[in-house]
Amino acid sequence: MTALADLTIVRTLHATGATLRSAAHVGQGLAVAVWDRDEIAETRYDTPNHHTLSLYLEHGEGFRKRLGNSWKCSNGAGDLCLMPARSTSDWDVSGPIRMFHLYIAPQAFDRATVELFDMDPARVTLRDDAYFRDPRIEARIRATILSRHWSQPADRVAVTQAGADLMTYLLAHMTDRRPDMPRRGGLSQAAFRRVRALVDAHMDLPLCLDDLAGAAGLSSFHFARAFRQTHGETPHHFLIRLRIERAQHLLRQGLPPARIAELCGFSSHSHLTARFRALTGLTPSDYLRHCGLRPEGTGHSAK
Repeated sequence: MTALADLTIVRTLHATGATLRSAAHVGQGLAVAVWDRDEIAETRYDTPNHHTLSLYLEHGEGFRKRLGNSWKCSNGAGDLCLMPARSTSDWDVSGPIRMFHLYIAPQAFDRATVELFDMDPARVTLRDDAYFRDPRIEARIRATILSRHWSQPADRVAVTQAGADLMTYLLAHMTDRRPDMPRRGGLSQAAFRRVRALVDAHMDLPLCLDDLAGAAGLSSFHFARAFRQTHGETPHHFLIRLRIERAQHLLRQGLPPARIAELCGFSSHSHLTARFRALTGLTPSDYLRHCGLRPEGTGHSAK
């Protein structure tokens, strides 16, 4: 994707003095950001070079969008805005706001149109809409993107998958056509072996959905669905499960938790413990006791 600083809306918000709280690329052609802003001003997004989905997380009641000779007013937190590429828009800004943005490169959107719907991208137009509500979109953003650490290896696949899922949802429900999702085949054994080999060899790295899909030789969209169809779990859950299985093995070998976290792609001992407990119902110390081993090597702080 274009560098974050080169995205039209990012440049415009930087120029207004808005505060970029966090940002990350989350797959091929996708990026996310959280912004804070508090001022009285008018803002124009002039022919943006990307699509944008915006969710007002906090405040924003004083915002409105120009519609011809009138204005459409925000209802505050929970409102969504969809801004297609190359569509200029004018906004009246008043007061504080915290907002989430998903940026989508037009090339990624067009590729998904072909791969998922077998349609000519020229026949599919993303809707220009402001201040609508969709509980499914809001829940997806809050539960699977905002709740995670975007740069941590253990969360990268989940965040990239959530970004891809949001783009797919927009394609299916927020365009001028609503084609049914085509049925696709599952993941071949050969492709799965390549994915497993990649994970086993690079478990300490921040693998993302595109990495796994590349090993399978598929697009990230096709891969996520094929993987779940064949194996009954998401790629993210698969990756976390393998990391926890590796951590269990290393615990039995007597390695200290901090080193295990590093080798298994977790950001810290506490991050490892939280994921370990979520998957197994036990802390690392509890697990060793269950195996009949002394937990001294893990440190009592693992609880």
